Amino acid sequence: MTFQIRAVTIYGKQPGQVHTVPFKPGGLNIVTGDSRRGKSALLTIIDYCLASSEYPVKSGKVRDYVSTFAITLVKPGQQLFVARRAPEAKKGVSTVLCVLSQAPGSPPPPLDDLRFVTPRDVAKDILSDFCGIDRNIRVPAVGRATLIAPSVRHALFFCFQAQNEVANEDVLFHSQGKEWRPNTIRGVIPYFLGATDREQALLRSRLRLARKDLSDHEAKLAAARVLAPAAGQAQALLTEAIEARLLRPEASHETTAEGVLRLLRQALLQRGPQAGPDPTDDPISELRTRRTELRSNASRARARIADLKTALAENGEFTDQANEQRARLATLGLLKRDLLDSPYGNSCPVCAGPVTPANVTATTLTMELEHLQGDLHAIGRNTPAIERMISDEEGRLQEIRSQLARNQEEINEVTTAFRTLDQEPDDVRRAAIVQGRISLYLDTADQLAIGPRVEDRTEELRTRIAELETLLSEDTQGDRLTSFLSLINQEIRSKAQELELEHSSSMLRLDVNRLTVVADTPDGPVPLKDMGSGDNHLGYHVATLLSLHEWFAENDNPVPGVLILDQPSQVYFPPDHVGEEVLESDDRILLLNIFKAIHRTLRRTDGKLQVIVMEHADLEDPAFSDHVEHRWRRRDGQALVPAAWITSEAD
Repeated sequence: MTFQIRAVTIYGKQPGQVHTVPFKPGGLNIVTGDSRRGKSALLTIIDYCLASSEYPVKSGKVRDYVSTFAITLVKPGQQLFVARRAPEAKKGVSTVLCVLSQAPGSPPPPLDDLRFVTPRDVAKDILSDFCGIDRNIRVPAVGRATLIAPSVRHALFFCFQAQNEVANEDVLFHSQGKEWRPNTIRGVIPYFLGATDREQALLRSRLRLARKDLSDHEAKLAAARVLAPAAGQAQALLTEAIEARLLRPEASHETTAEGVLRLLRQALLQRGPQAGPDPTDDPISELRTRRTELRSNASRARARIADLKTALAENGEFTDQANEQRARLATLGLLKRDLLDSPYGNSCPVCAGPVTPANVTATTLTMELEHLQGDLHAIGRNTPAIERMISDEEGRLQEIRSQLARNQEEINEVTTAFRTLDQEPDDVRRAAIVQGRISLYLDTADQLAIGPRVEDRTEELRTRIAELETLLSEDTQGDRLTSFLSLINQEIRSKAQELELEHSSSMLRLDVNRLTVVADTPDGPVPLKDMGSGDNHLGYHVATLLSLHEWFAENDNPVPGVLILDQPSQVYFPPDHVGEEVLESDDRILLLNIFKAIHRTLRRTDGKLQVIVMEHADLEDPAFSDHVEHRWRRRDGQALVPAAWITSEAD
């Protein structure tokens, strides 16, 4: 079971100043009074003590005369006292709290006994545990590729209705108007409604970790590829070593990787430049000459490939036409095969009538068919050979391209090295610089040789991800959420009809994507903002939140059993109204209907829900007056901050 609020306590800035505002769990608690008496501050104090990252208490006497705020939370057999200092002047929120586990019924401790040593994040975890939230659960965030760990802070979306929210046509839930909050609310609703399966949530968490492992692994593989020494770099260093006379010119003939590394190690051990060729030799020219030769070879290879492909295409065209002709001549198969030996050699081959040239014509056509079949057979043998030649030429072209890439690497390396060496007129220093570059290259190569190789586990990780995605494809969270919302929507409609709200005869639904209430009418959907006047907005807020809390209570969901409404009667008064609130008869009935709906929900939840209402109005009806716990009127000197504190501060 989750918690409710037993009391709100404030500590003044002077010694011994303590004021506690008690509340009754499991029922309706009304705090009524004049404006600027501290009623609205009750909600912000509770919010602040429940590990808020902000300081929501507004400027005024509460900020001026209170040093510490505290709340007492209770659930069957347990009590938790949470205190938090007000921020010091010009400083941010207090980052540490005092969290004490108390025996049920214990009063708030003196301020001097409080020890503020619990970091805010730790306090939030303690409060989440006290609320009954499973902190191992992770739910996907809407609109972001992250997961959310539901906490008591998220549960408060459904527990608070501040003065600017309780009848707001644009927002339905607490702090919905703040940046990023709507997507967060959308993300946590399935969990708090009980639609999130714990096993599925764990699978989603494993999937997230598997995807992160794959991303990290691919990054490691990419880094290993970057660190791997390039063949072109080795050849370029060999050229530099020859230019710096660390190696003999004949070393340039070495092409194997092992041989190049052996020569580079030899150059590294060389003490100073050797007597060698004319230093005016230009290795760049040799590399560029080689590049020109490679480009010429590539052009010839591309030309040969084009010619072969043309020949292949022509063979194909000839084959198509020849096959068509063969099909026409194939009708010769209908002729008699013994025409040459027939005693009727001058007869028609079809009807055997006396036609002298008929046999000659048939014989000629037959010979043409045999010749055509021979051509097709020859082309059939040539086509695979041409295809193999194309494949071989394409392989040679690819090898030339690889040689061009290595040649460009060598040119880049040598050019870069020469820019540095040109600044060093001393041959010894030039040789030392080349040896330093060779040393760095060989160190990198040695580290890769002796270091642990990065095993390519890409396929293994992708297989694991695919398996988890398959398991998650069977997730029924969406179906459960739809089913639960359907039941909640029935309660919203029932309460809307009891409150005689507009569109209550239509089908009503809580739209968790748009975070509003929608009426489905014959003319189309009507969202909350289009549902008429302020009393409709108030009514749908109350109907929705009461229906949600009935669901939370019936299913023991981990949402605090508290609903706080700040000044629901404001829709019945002009904005500039001050003093005691006197309602017209019709408005009085409408407001009383709100409180009667609250009473019906409280009876249904059987002590699992506590409703706290801060009001200006003070109605004489028992549905209201019997549940007023605190009445703060200016004429009586009653307020959240006692008048004596203000007097003593002024003195």
